[in-house]
Amino acid sequence: MSESRSPIPVVLLAGFLGSGKTTLLNHLLRRNQGNRIGVVVNDFGAIEIDAMTVAGQVGSTVSLGNGCLCCAVDVGELDDYLDKLTRPEARIDVIVVEASGLAEPQELVRMILASDNPRIEYGGLAEVVDAAEFGATRARHPEIDRHLAIADLVVLNKTDRVDAAAVERLRTEIGELCGGTPVVETRYGRIDPALLLDAALRPGPEDAVRPLSFEDLYADAYDAEHGHDPGHDAHLHTAYESVSFETATPLHPRRLMDFLDTRPPGLYRIKGHVDFGACDPRNRYTVHAVGRFLRFHPEPWPEVGSRATRLVLIGSGLDTGGLRARLGACALRGDAQDVPDERSMWGVLRWVPGDADGPEGWEEPPGPGPSGAEGRPAGADRPDPPRAAPVPG
Repeated sequence: MSESRSPIPVVLLAGFLGSGKTTLLNHLLRRNQGNRIGVVVNDFGAIEIDAMTVAGQVGSTVSLGNGCLCCAVDVGELDDYLDKLTRPEARIDVIVVEASGLAEPQELVRMILASDNPRIEYGGLAEVVDAAEFGATRARHPEIDRHLAIADLVVLNKTDRVDAAAVERLRTEIGELCGGTPVVETRYGRIDPALLLDAALRPGPEDAVRPLSFEDLYADAYDAEHGHDPGHDAHLHTAYESVSFETATPLHPRRLMDFLDTRPPGLYRIKGHVDFGACDPRNRYTVHAVGRFLRFHPEPWPEVGSRATRLVLIGSGLDTGGLRARLGACALRGDAQDVPDERSMWGVLRWVPGDADGPEGWEEPPGPGPSGAEGRPAGADRPDPPRAAPVPG
């Protein structure tokens, strides 16, 4: 992997025919928050390529004028196109794979986790559900229960087609199928892009004030043409909470792993950098958690700037104060009784990809994983989770 560039998240977008996946994808393309998006779909005929201004086409890869790329592929070609989209010259920030309406999302998740491409990481499975047709879809396709059970995020779409009581019944029913997985209600697929894209989690120039872009102009024109309230996006934050945490005190690796193993239902994403102090003074650890998936990536500390732990947590129904308090309790107390030993990093290092450079001389420890089951994280007892164990590097 070049320079210290982070792996590119691959987000899987699934749902049965008519649930609104393509509408949601078009929304992400219009509101990309400064991300360059690589899109992989089985059939991009429904994506508004004309409206997005096609700049050129090579084979089945289309370059869109707003910095997005689109590939039309069969599932068997997925690895090849992920390789193309993750080449440094493509400068892609996130890849969204829109699965066919009849695809098996579990197999796609396994393909991403089993990939030997070091430039990607699993970015989560978002399952789109049609609120008005959920009962009928379940009757025709009972496998949707299994799909929901492995989802990292459920998008309950088309809620404008049912009343409030029906939405509550659906939330209860879906909650019984997928446990603590966050459920976001929406219309027209208009979720807040921060749930799936990383711009809100990245420091740097992307957060600076920028001039009005093609994306802004196109989004405003689209809203006006389709009669959508241009201020609708401003209210999407009510569906989830974003919690920031920062401390200059190094964290105790065991206490952080206890937090990650018992993170509350509704906590969907965690991203940022962790300082483990003397446990590994050379490196900071980028943490990437989505649903029950977890990875750490060690990288050398930058030569400039202060050392600190900086995390962003996203989810729904979160106890903001409680989360900050629990993370604060992970910090080293500074007394002689609170000094991590050489085994303290073992729980963290289980979730470092096998080809990453861990602290000098460390070896994969034997025995059970952080939650007590061999190599399995918290939540792995849910129905057939395809990403329960670390994937060999």
